Amino acid sequence: MTRSHDFQPMTARQYAVAVFCMGLIVVGSNILVQVPLNDWLTWGGLSYPVAFLVTDVLNRRFGPAAARRVAWVGFGAALVVSVWVASPRIAMASGLAYICAQLADIQVFDRLRERRWWQAPLLSGTVGAVLDTAVFFSVAFAATGTPWVTWMLGDLAIKLAVNLGMLAPFRALMWNLARPATLQHPAR
Repeated sequence: MTRSHDFQPMTARQYAVAVFCMGLIVVGSNILVQVPLNDWLTWGGLSYPVAFLVTDVLNRRFGPAAARRVAWVGFGAALVVSVWVASPRIAMASGLAYICAQLADIQVFDRLRERRWWQAPLLSGTVGAVLDTAVFFSVAFAATGTPWVTWMLGDLAIKLAVNLGMLAPFRALMWNLARPATLQHPAR
């Protein structure tokens, strides 16, 4: 695991942009999860995995502490807005699933960060997607008479596919994620 002082500090603007992006993804996904495509998938399964890309980019560049701060603030902001745009049950399920999955993603990514470039985002995103999907669908839709188990399985399959697809944007952003040379090889 790396030390927090090995990371570039976030500016207030970077922090605000990160929180805004995270909130937008979560609120949008809370709206879209209420719109089924068919009996095994909702639109939210296509949008939510982008949240793991945001977390992983933050984790890579600014470290796990910064990623956790954004996750917690994004959680609060998204939860407040989600209560207005989604049912209370969806908002509660989303909030619980989101924070559990994001914190797990951040932890797994941090532990794997020194491996090959694709392993940390792929494996942390997979853990996050499985946890998010299981918690969200069991809280949001259990005992509602909806085909929630098939939605959950379809949603998970899509999240895993999108997670795999997020490797390309993550790699494309890697040029901007490298630590400054002074931090990579500190003077002795």
